[in-house]
Amino acid sequence: MNEQTITILQLYPRDMNIYGDYGNALVLKRRLEWRGYNVKLMSYNPGDAFPTDVDIIVGGGGQDSGQLKIQSDLLAITPQLKKLADSGTPMLMICGLYQLFGAFFETSSGTVIEGIGIFDTRTYGRSERLIGNTVVESVDFGTIYGYENHSGQTFLGKKAQPLGTIQLGAGNNTEDAHEGARYKNVIGSYLHGSLLPKNPAIADFLIKTAVTNKYGTFKDIAIDDSFAFSARKAAAKRPR
Repeated sequence: MNEQTITILQLYPRDMNIYGDYGNALVLKRRLEWRGYNVKLMSYNPGDAFPTDVDIIVGGGGQDSGQLKIQSDLLAITPQLKKLADSGTPMLMICGLYQLFGAFFETSSGTVIEGIGIFDTRTYGRSERLIGNTVVESVDFGTIYGYENHSGQTFLGKKAQPLGTIQLGAGNNTEDAHEGARYKNVIGSYLHGSLLPKNPAIADFLIKTAVTNKYGTFKDIAIDDSFAFSARKAAAKRPR
């Protein structure tokens, strides 16, 4: 029996999980278990002790009110998050937490919610809401399918790399063709769905990176992704 254990941390599920983004953590857990790894799935909410041993971090979306609720706590754990990001820990941040992993989010009412600056990005609330099915082409992950629902528009700085290029939908904003951002092994995206069930290539990147970081090698096995492929096929046919 494989005694290797991977710890997945879900960041702020109480306030930042309004579009089913917790499903991303469940996908990672199951795909690790299928490969014989033990999984410890943890949640972190404001006021909790930040764990000293974590291998993958995932976070989801939330309303402006949710972002304001977690802001001070997020700023307090910034040193730990930056240290993990700089050391190559894989992370997936969706929508609201993607925004707060950048420099700031300025709401449509002018309130500035300070971010933690892992991504070289800036987000501005706009009156237009960007909603609908989304298709993205990524150099590393191929075609990515998801669903966006956000009024914040994110712009990449010179140090930021996009997750991919929009083929259908809006992505980060209405002014360029970028979707998401990357910093080392940290991925930010606006795509809900949940994202990972339809995009196993991203899930396996996070898993392989985490296992290799911790144990030096990764033992892969073939996984039957026929359901994921069916979901991708269906998503490709859906209109915007």
